[in-house]
Amino acid sequence: MQAVVSLIQIILAILLIIVIIIQQKGSGLGASFGGDMSFYRTKRGAEKLLFYATIGIAGGFILSSLIGLML
Repeated sequence: MQAVVSLIQIILAILLIIVIIIQQKGSGLGASFGGDMSFYRTKRGAEKLLFYATIGIAGGFILSSLIGLML
């Protein structure tokens, strides 16, 4: 059972890293072409999906880590 939890943690960690890197590249591209990010704007489309995916994957990682501690 511990091996399964460890495998799930590794997969979630890799997914979390990928989603965060994709978000960072997206914000960097807008700023590199002269976009000023100092104003308030709402998240739309893929940016919103990545935001919620990050929260969900991070929650799953924390949950799997707590389960791993209990085993």
